[in-house]
Amino acid sequence: MSANSSPLRILGLLAITVSAGLMVASCAPQYSEPRQVQSSSPHVTYKYNGDQELVQANQSAATFCSQYQSIPRTSNLTNDPDGSKVVVFECVKSTMPVMVPAQYNPNVSYIYLSDQELLDASRNAQAYCLSTGSQQVTSNTSINANGTKTVSFQCSSTATVIVR
Repeated sequence: MSANSSPLRILGLLAITVSAGLMVASCAPQYSEPRQVQSSSPHVTYKYNGDQELVQANQSAATFCSQYQSIPRTSNLTNDPDGSKVVVFECVKSTMPVMVPAQYNPNVSYIYLSDQELLDASRNAQAYCLSTGSQQVTSNTSINANGTKTVSFQCSSTATVIVR
């Protein structure tokens, strides 16, 4: 063992390397769920990465709009320079009860091609679950071998608690 590679020196270099790596990693945008970035009655904006976060943003928008006795309607979908996406929901008053499309079936997986189609499917699932007395909608998104995307929904009567 040479004088330059003492155990303390190696340990010190290792600590510096790990610290530098953690500092770089902390600068990269990492989201595990959509982040609300702006809200003003009657709008709410979320940043999201990926389809599952978009579905969660839609559910959060429904909760946000409910305080105004309104339902969310997508008003804008954009891409941010940092690689994330942004969705803006407008809270609109509904004089009619939320209607479930006649063709909606919660036991079927739905293929979607765009974020807007995914939002529409999520909204239909929420309406269906509410019409059957369920307050919570869970979803699962996947990418198929042929490149298409699929989403499935399930109604549950109790909210899921996530401990972090």
